[in-house]
Amino acid sequence: MTPLELLDALKAYIENETRDLLLPVRVDRKSGKNNERPAEVHKMAIPTKKAEVERIPYVLLQFLTSKDEQEPGEYPESSCKIRIVAATYSEDKAEGSLCLLNLLTRIRLAFLRDGSIQDRYLLKMPLEMIIYPDNTAPYYLGEIMSEWTLPTINTECGIPGPYLENRTPTVESEVEQRW
Repeated sequence: MTPLELLDALKAYIENETRDLLLPVRVDRKSGKNNERPAEVHKMAIPTKKAEVERIPYVLLQFLTSKDEQEPGEYPESSCKIRIVAATYSEDKAEGSLCLLNLLTRIRLAFLRDGSIQDRYLLKMPLEMIIYPDNTAPYYLGEIMSEWTLPTINTECGIPGPYLENRTPTVESEVEQRW
């Protein structure tokens, strides 16, 4: 499974978990209306520089790194680090900070509750959350740093990895049990 598929799964998961969390949106100058809506979820980047401010509230999923490793005598493991940036808006400093904390906490608790996404991507600890202390009012920013175990890619030729040549699995399918 690729990091692209993980980003797609995370986007759908976060949209579902936060769909009922209505957050303040900048006042529309034409109508003067205060609006609220759930945070949009974007992958890798916000579409335009202008949208970085205009589309708040949002969650931005950013791929950072991936790693494939195999310890001697063990099956290979693939992992991927994803940065989850959240942005909220409010003219009221207390409300803005609390909206951000609420959004990030909602995501964090859902990850901890479920531990996996689509039964394919397993959350690895630690799960880190930070709210930026900068004075950026009326915009508030924070992030969650997450790492996910991905299903491994098997070789097409069916030859086990270099460290598994002399190992016989004790269970019919050790790998399938992980998933």
